[in-house]
Amino acid sequence: MTQRVELATVLDRLAVDELVTDYAVTVDDGDWAAYRALFAPDGRADYRAAGGEEGGAEEIARWLTRTMELFPMRQHLIVNRRVRFGRLDRDVGDTALVRADYINPMRFPGPDEGGAPDFVCGGRYAFGLVRTPVGWRMHRVTVHEKWRRAPRRSATGV
Repeated sequence: MTQRVELATVLDRLAVDELVTDYAVTVDDGDWAAYRALFAPDGRADYRAAGGEEGGAEEIARWLTRTMELFPMRQHLIVNRRVRFGRLDRDVGDTALVRADYINPMRFPGPDEGGAPDFVCGGRYAFGLVRTPVGWRMHRVTVHEKWRRAPRRSATGV
């Protein structure tokens, strides 16, 4: 492999990493316009394994807008990113598949907003990415939730 090809691969890996990070930040910040911009025109997201919906980026952004109102505090931590280029249908070097684990603590609104999260879940994302004229974009995002923990409340609600 030439140095030029290796440099291009490094630059692609950095761009892909930034896209995945931007995904987490836009969801945590509730920046739904920025969320939509992360997707290719035909991009789709599938949150069904976590109790959510599947659809185009616009449709999912509307669903997330409503759903994330339940959690004023949220923090996606996306780790263990495995990137493989050329793994989607077109396989010409302009596609990538990223598998990444996540943990996501969230908090319901209330008087103890500075305390521990009310709800924590974890699992793995599968990001199918495509290179577009404006850079790497998401063609497909699929959530594979593996576990979740919600607080236990006593019969008195405490």
